[in-house]
This record gives sequence, C-alpha cells and structure tokens, in this order.
Amino acid sequence: TTPASQCNTAPVQCCNSVSSTVTPAISTLMGILGISASSVAVPIGLTCDPLSVVGVGSGATCNAEPVCCENNNFNGVISFGCSPVNLNL
Repeated sequence: TTPASQCNTAPVQCCNSVSSTVTPAISTLMGILGISASSVAVPIGLTCDPLSVVGVGSGATCNAEPVCCENNNFNGVISFGCSPVNLNL
C-alpha cells in the first residue's frame, strides 16, 4: 500500500467501496455522470469522502477503505485510479 504522506494526486479519501472492475452498476452510474468507460482508470472508489490532513497518520480512522485516487472530479460519488493507503505510517 501507499503511505498516506505520498498521496500526491489529491487528499487521501475514505471510500465505502473500491472495485477493480467496471460492474454494470458502476457503468450505469458513469453513464448518468457522462463519463466514458474508455477513459477510466481502475480501481474505482465509490462514495468517497476526503480525510483531512490532520486526520491522516497516527490515529486516523476510516471505517471503509482509505485510498489515494488519480481522478476525484465527481464530488466523491465516484473516483478513478484508486490505490490503498496505509494510515498508520
């Protein structure tokens, strides 16, 4: 996993789920948002909230999946190119 301090693309996010494939449900959501399936990077994070800089590191909690994503332009609804991060570093 990537250390939280090395998430250079955007803030570390806490996602309710992360998928390594474009499922039919994700494809439908992408269609609603006008996102071309050919332009996405997987894994894909769904319903993500940024973790504050203060909250990252020792003692940070994320009850779902902490990730660093390359494309967070959809207000946390869906994020692309997500990699897991280790919040304990």
